Amino acid sequence: MARSVIITCAVTGSVHTPSMSPHLPVTPDEIAEHAIGAAEAGASILHLHARDPADGRPSPDPDLFGAFLPRIKQACDAVVNVTTGGGATMTVEERMAAALTHAPEMCSLNMGTMNFGLFPALDRMRDFHHDWEEPFLESTRDFIFKNTFRDIETALDRLGTGLGVRFEFECYDVGHLYTLKHFVDRGLVRAPFFIQFVLGVLGGIGPERENLVFMKQTADRLFGEDYEFSVLGAGRHQMPLAAVSLSMGGNVRVGLEDSLTIGPGKLAETNADQVRQVRKIAEGLSLDIATPEEARRRLDLKGGDRVAF
Repeated sequence: MARSVIITCAVTGSVHTPSMSPHLPVTPDEIAEHAIGAAEAGASILHLHARDPADGRPSPDPDLFGAFLPRIKQACDAVVNVTTGGGATMTVEERMAAALTHAPEMCSLNMGTMNFGLFPALDRMRDFHHDWEEPFLESTRDFIFKNTFRDIETALDRLGTGLGVRFEFECYDVGHLYTLKHFVDRGLVRAPFFIQFVLGVLGGIGPERENLVFMKQTADRLFGEDYEFSVLGAGRHQMPLAAVSLSMGGNVRVGLEDSLTIGPGKLAETNADQVRQVRKIAEGLSLDIATPEEARRRLDLKGGDRVAF
């Protein structure tokens, strides 16, 4: 029986601004439509942020999440993964607010504090739709994404212990794997671990294949067979690194949060476009696509009947 691949789709997020692509979903209706389409295309996990529909600004408002989460649940069986990454100006409490309100099966959890540079996008952008976009990108020259040991402990306790949430551990560099091991050793995280290797964000590890191999070797030493890994390649590195992950026995994450294109110079019109593309790569390698139920079993999730939406 062929190994099956868990496809995560990051539908919209805080990394990109609306003017980068007219296809980025912003309103609750758009986010729901894109998420459902991605699930129908083969994504078993949907990683979700919210945006203010008035100007596209990233928002932590639980009510905005509440405008699309029930629709997604009613329309498909995909696992819902609510961000705790949020946006640059949000406090830790704000970043956790939607997850605390809606108690999803999964949440993302960044495994460290880091420089997070988005300003190189200014070299490629000339037109902006909203006044906040250009200053936001420029501000990341002096921006630190904060997720201290205390912040991580808080999320593990209030979401994990308190609500039965499991985590997509986002590791942007090798040191983040050792941070995860620290919490495993303290008994605050239990197997199986779902580790997202994130490559290509300025401030984190670079997008070279050798770096991915090293991340995988390090995780093998630290966690043995107690984890599953997935790979997020930022921007144009999305599909090449997804292919490498698949060849190494890993899973993949795609979506318009991480990359806006479907090929050189060609914008993806929907999240489903990217899901279908990575699915073709997987099936070309004789790999099956995991269903949501299989993802739940492999990652030991609580089930869609235990969420609060």
